[in-house]
Amino acid sequence: MYIRKLLMKHTLQQVLNRHKLSRNKSMKTFDKNKWKSVVGLEIHAQISSESKLFSAAGTKFDAVVNSQVALFDAAIPGTLPSINEKCVEAAILTALVLGCNINKVSSFDRKHYFYADMPAGYQITQQFHPLAENGQLTFHVIDENINKVPYSKTSLIKQVQLEQDSGRTIHDDSTKTSLIDLNRAGTGLMELVFEPDLCNGLEASALVKELLLIFERIKTCSGRMEEGALRVDANVSITDSDQLGTRTEIKNLGSIRAVQLAVDYEIFRQLNLVKEEKEVVNETRGWDSVTNKTVSMRDKEVLQDYRFMPEPNLLPLNLNMFDINKLQTKIPELPTVTRNNIMSKYGFNIRKTTTLMNEPVLLSMFFEIMNYDTFRNPSRVWNVLTIEFMTELNKRSIEPKRSEIPSSIIGEIVDLLDNKLVNLVHARKVIAKIFDEKNKSPSQIVEENNWQQISDVEEIDKLCKEIMLEYPKAVKDYRRGKLQAKQFLINHIAKKTNDRANLALVSKKLEEFLNNY
Repeated sequence: MYIRKLLMKHTLQQVLNRHKLSRNKSMKTFDKNKWKSVVGLEIHAQISSESKLFSAAGTKFDAVVNSQVALFDAAIPGTLPSINEKCVEAAILTALVLGCNINKVSSFDRKHYFYADMPAGYQITQQFHPLAENGQLTFHVIDENINKVPYSKTSLIKQVQLEQDSGRTIHDDSTKTSLIDLNRAGTGLMELVFEPDLCNGLEASALVKELLLIFERIKTCSGRMEEGALRVDANVSITDSDQLGTRTEIKNLGSIRAVQLAVDYEIFRQLNLVKEEKEVVNETRGWDSVTNKTVSMRDKEVLQDYRFMPEPNLLPLNLNMFDINKLQTKIPELPTVTRNNIMSKYGFNIRKTTTLMNEPVLLSMFFEIMNYDTFRNPSRVWNVLTIEFMTELNKRSIEPKRSEIPSSIIGEIVDLLDNKLVNLVHARKVIAKIFDEKNKSPSQIVEENNWQQISDVEEIDKLCKEIMLEYPKAVKDYRRGKLQAKQFLINHIAKKTNDRANLALVSKKLEEFLNNY
């Protein structure tokens, strides 16, 4: 019933707007509005821990190849797993934050499959009796198109389970060989299995963004997708009835952008198959970031037999050993609370608030700038941080967390704008300069480059009169009703002063002179 309501509610219009369906004569009767898309995510989050789930080996990301491998990780006969209590605590804390029901007793299973980077031939997981069940995650879905109204969405969580990660296969094209790095093998994972209640790539990527914000707050996962610390599998299907259609699974999506593009493309691909009267095959697909297409990896027509069996070397996990009440006290202010506080205190709408919160470094800088001087204009601080500063970071291919520019410098630039000592044109130049001249303050840069804004009334009067004498035809045109002639004069004053004139004052004075003299 839950899925039925979702299917009736959502359409594919957003996806179809991004992709152009192919056409031929046999497709004329295809009605796209009858088809609904269904998306469910499985998210694997590496637990932030100094040692692995079942061994004492380290978990450092950039360690020398095969330097963090215990005998158990390499499946040496006779070695036994030993549970890492810190990993269990991290998973419990995550489940609590997501509103899950914690199972006081859970158990581990062996999931058998044979890959070179899985030495034992099986993965220890919690398929049947997981750590937690029945949670939910609420998030905001915001389209880049500002005309699209943001909306809130809740995705249900089926279960949260502990499991061990596999190793990594490294393919060397030059020698045509594949090498195995077991540094990651055995690292603790939290697998979050969501119900199929999303409808497109935008919703899927919004869910992942919110989850990353939560992990950033509770510190149970680094969230560094570029390091493989959080990986997403997406199950995608389309249907024209109340029943779920044949699904495909897109494996190992390693960025928020990849999640959105891959899901939307897969919906588009399946729609095209149906439109061409072809069958959608149950298969596992990968994402090719070069062609921006999903590619087939293996089919699932014959259900793989994982031969699940209880893990004989681990007792059931009894959570009575853990102080869950104490863990609850460790829960910090969550993104939902922060979001509501920002909207209430600074008057931002959900779009501006979400843009700021999606970059935790910028959010921290925003609070530091505003707390230092509460009289600063919050909207101007938002503009400088999320638009001007981010534009310069992107030009230089610098991630916000890698920036060395302190919030005090951005605060000083905001003050220069607030006090009308510079205009936005030169504020942008100052922002560019601070990356190369870190030993200078914004005020010094403005003074050395003669970028001060001209706001003196007498000087503005003089500039307006001079430009009117230089372009008498524009003056006549304006007085004959061609109002755009005024902008022509303003543009020439801006050019004449090297964009230093206060154009708000210029516009006011020009209008006064044009109408009264």
